[in-house]
Amino acid sequence: MSIEICNESGVPVDESAIASVARFALDAMRVNPLAELSVLLVELEVMAELHQRWMELPGPTDVMSFPMDELDASRRPDSLDDPESILGDIVLCPEFARDQARGAGHGLADELHLLTVHGVLHLLGYDHAEPDEEREMFGLQNELLARWQRARAAADERERQHRADSHVLGTVGLEEPGGRGERR
Repeated sequence: MSIEICNESGVPVDESAIASVARFALDAMRVNPLAELSVLLVELEVMAELHQRWMELPGPTDVMSFPMDELDASRRPDSLDDPESILGDIVLCPEFARDQARGAGHGLADELHLLTVHGVLHLLGYDHAEPDEEREMFGLQNELLARWQRARAAADERERQHRADSHVLGTVGLEEPGGRGERR
C-alpha cells in the first residue's frame, strides 16, 4: 500500500503515525494492498479555499476527502481482483484541528489520527449526512481508531521491553555496521 504524506501546513506533525493509522484503517477495511493514498496537510487559508470551492461553505474545516474515482460495484478499492486502485486524497488542516483537539480534551496528534480515519472512511464511500449513516460511520471510525491505538501501544511496549532486555543482556550497541554482532 502506498501512502504519501505531504505537510505544507507549517505545523510539525508525526507523519509516520498518520501513515500508520491510515494504513491500519485501509487494511482493516480490506482495501487492496496495491491501493494508493495521498494525505496533504495544509494551512487554514488553503483549507478555506478548498472548502469554499468544493463544498460551497465558507471558512476552513478539519478534513476533506477527494476520491479519485466514484466507487461502484465493478471497481471497488477493497476488491482484491482490481490490480491497482488510486483511492484519492485526504486533506487535513492541523491549525483547525488543534482547536478541535483542545475542545475535545486531547492532543493534536490524536485529533489528526481521528481525522485521518474519518477521511479514509469517506474515500471508501461512508457518509454521515443522515442519522443512521452517522451512527454507522462514527461507530466504525471509533472502533478502527481504538484498535489502532491498542496495536500501537502493544508495539511500543514490545519495543520498550526489547530495549530493556538488550540493556540487561549487554547487547546495546554491540552490532557492528557490517552486522557481525561482535563485542567491541
